[in-house]
Amino acid sequence: MKDPLAALLDLDGVGTAVSEARTAVDGLLGHRVLRRRSAEVTAESALRGARASAELEGAGIELERLRGQLMHGQPVTVSSKDPQLGQLVANAVRVHADLGSLLPSWKGAPRQALARLHVLAAADLGVPEDHLGRPRVSAADPVEDPLELGAGPDPLEVSARLDGLCRLLLQPTAAPAVVVAAVVHGELLALRAFGTADGIVARAAARLVLIDRGLDPKAVSAPEVGHAELDAAGLRADHRHAYAEAARGYVHGGTDGVARWVVHCAQAVALGAREGLAVCEAILRQSA
Repeated sequence: MKDPLAALLDLDGVGTAVSEARTAVDGLLGHRVLRRRSAEVTAESALRGARASAELEGAGIELERLRGQLMHGQPVTVSSKDPQLGQLVANAVRVHADLGSLLPSWKGAPRQALARLHVLAAADLGVPEDHLGRPRVSAADPVEDPLELGAGPDPLEVSARLDGLCRLLLQPTAAPAVVVAAVVHGELLALRAFGTADGIVARAAARLVLIDRGLDPKAVSAPEVGHAELDAAGLRADHRHAYAEAARGYVHGGTDGVARWVVHCAQAVALGAREGLAVCEAILRQSA
């Protein structure tokens, strides 16, 4: 039986980027803070990852402002003109807080886990209740396109490709977790299966892959922060959103575009490990 995911390691730049990501995460996992206080690192990395994921969806908020609102039990507010942005951030936080409980279903029934992710990610965003957790069934269903990927696939293609992706996840592969996560992430962005908050779902699913496949079993890194940092660097350098550009490459760029996307995701994982290290160091300073 062919192993299509493992074959991606042969694409230009992928092997090196994946190896560097693995080394970065291993460096994080060896930090002494994780021996006794890994739960604190997991919680903080989840918060930072959720904030970054919402920012990539167009709902940016400063970390300390978000932390303060949550600590005081206040509604998350990003903009008084668009309360749905605050709701999107709150939903991202809820998604990341619940990832651990979704691992069992992700291992055996990934489509069920994706449905639950969407229920959390799209709650109170104006999606009809009977559409939450359900992939699009009509060509008339609205499809958000914050990354400007173009028209989404029709519902029949969405269903077929979702089934194919979930079957692929349940098959053995020699591909590293970083590669599998990149494919899951890119495919869910491409499909926009639910039509709303698909980016939040895609990034959370990628994080589940990294946890489930042992790269970051305690979820102490924050790859979403890595994506946001790469995006900000792209804006500074050439006024383009690197995340959206890489995603468009996955969707429209053929084999070269897929390679660039996997490399981009591997770089985000490495930067996310660096963010986890920053969390560990902050905890050390607090306890000194």
